[in-house]
Amino acid sequence: MAALQTAPSSNIFFSKYLHSLSQTPHRLRKRMLATWTSDQELNQVRLRSGADMKRKLGWYDLVALGVGGMLGVGVFVTTGSVALHLSGPAVFISYIIAGISALLSSMCYTEFSVEIPVAGGAFSYLRVTFGEFVGYFAGANILMEYVLSNAAVARSFTDYLCCAFGQNHDSWRVEVHGFMKGFNMLDFPAVAIILLLTLCLCHSTKESSMLNFVMTIFHVFFFGFIIIAGFLKGSVKNLVNPEGLTPFGVKGVLDGAAKVYFSYIGYDSVSTMAEEISNPSKSLPVGIMGSVFIVSALYSLMSLALCMMLPYNQIPEKASFGAAFQSLGWNWASNVVGAGASMGIVASLLVAMLGQARYLCVIGRARLAPLWLAKVHPSTGTPLNATLFLGAFTASISLFTELEIVVDMVSLGTLLVFYLVANALIYRRYAINVKNPPSHTLLFLFLLSCSSIAFSLSWKLKQWWGLPLFGGIMIIITACFHYFVPYSNQPSKWSVPFMPWPAAMSIFLNVFLMTTLKKLSLQRFGVWSCLIILFYVLYGVHSTYKAEEMGMQMGAEEVNQTSSAQQTKLDIQL
Repeated sequence: MAALQTAPSSNIFFSKYLHSLSQTPHRLRKRMLATWTSDQELNQVRLRSGADMKRKLGWYDLVALGVGGMLGVGVFVTTGSVALHLSGPAVFISYIIAGISALLSSMCYTEFSVEIPVAGGAFSYLRVTFGEFVGYFAGANILMEYVLSNAAVARSFTDYLCCAFGQNHDSWRVEVHGFMKGFNMLDFPAVAIILLLTLCLCHSTKESSMLNFVMTIFHVFFFGFIIIAGFLKGSVKNLVNPEGLTPFGVKGVLDGAAKVYFSYIGYDSVSTMAEEISNPSKSLPVGIMGSVFIVSALYSLMSLALCMMLPYNQIPEKASFGAAFQSLGWNWASNVVGAGASMGIVASLLVAMLGQARYLCVIGRARLAPLWLAKVHPSTGTPLNATLFLGAFTASISLFTELEIVVDMVSLGTLLVFYLVANALIYRRYAINVKNPPSHTLLFLFLLSCSSIAFSLSWKLKQWWGLPLFGGIMIIITACFHYFVPYSNQPSKWSVPFMPWPAAMSIFLNVFLMTTLKKLSLQRFGVWSCLIILFYVLYGVHSTYKAEEMGMQMGAEEVNQTSSAQQTKLDIQL
């Protein structure tokens, strides 16, 4: 009897879905460029999560979260391979270049996060500026970036944990014969640490932040030990021997900058904490940009210390700092490095997993993912379903996938999202806030992007005549835009100074660094892009169309029923 009832209901479901698919072109036209206002994003959309996230974080929490999220990822995961294969002893210059690009991007993030203090980060900023599809595309790439980078970093945790106990980095992995190379070493410690942190994040954001704060303080002192020891026991001769400071040339340094950009994933996690900060307008600028400044300095000094301890061609790809101390005869220090690096990696994982869950939560609020992923647990104030779902997914990837397979793809996705945020800031400042004709700003962004691509390809293909030509074009069109396209007063809260120059520089640097990545990473990214676009066409656009265009807005009744209880939403301390 139950089977007879199930069959008609299944037929009805498929019939309705096929009807929805037949309406896809119409729904795409309606939804792809649909935007929300800042007030709607702050209040109406946020109500779809049910309970509020709890505002318990201060600026010091944000600095610790930003520093903890970035430290441990870059130096311990990418420095060895970049120094060995791309930058040589000039790897510290690669970190400086990547840090400048990250700082410019962080300024764009900061202005958006102060104006729109919601947990969606770049997804929300782009959705209110360029519409639903661009926001969705960026959000999906951010999730890909977080999940893959967390899986890679968790496997690096196993490398350094083995180093702490004086064992080979594959000692605690299980080799499975018959699996493809790069997927054949099962990493159960990586799975265990991800699942443990997932349970911790489900409990409370404030307690997780305090745990991160303690680990980050310890980690900064630990970094100080490595820097001082490297400078005292290392030799400046190792920076120029055996083949000079830049054995792979300037191109190698810039290629290395694109690869180590992986290291700066983490500061954008701070912007996803906006709904849990007691005073967003004051805390967010300090938390986001302060953490980037601190980490850029530490990264550069750490990589310089490493290359002073060992000639670049003797630096191993994995657990490189531990090997450097072993070469000095400090075996005990190698074990300390392994333990300290493991703790730093745990801190960075904690912050990144905190951020990825909040991104998915807000994507669920927008109905671009199932709504149950948007639910906030009423007692813990955390996005419980999103945290558990992504924790399980990240753990499954970390079990199989080697670091090298995902680093370039993650860097590409990160650079693309930061590029879009910089474009969105210029468009919002010059076309939305002051009601200038959008065509002027769009034309500028198009010409700036085209000249950035032309400059980057000229560099990549060694067409040196193109560098002054396209570099000059970028400067001229930016100066003309600044002079001829007016904008009124700056936003009442924190804003990027000297606009549009910082955002234009961010656009150029992100494009330039993207073009230095390998062809294989572009191909993998292309496949991923096709998959997420297909998901949007088959599910996302229909879900949002039903929710918004056909009057099925989840927040409407809830706003009426809880208007008095939720009035504090309008009193956010901006």
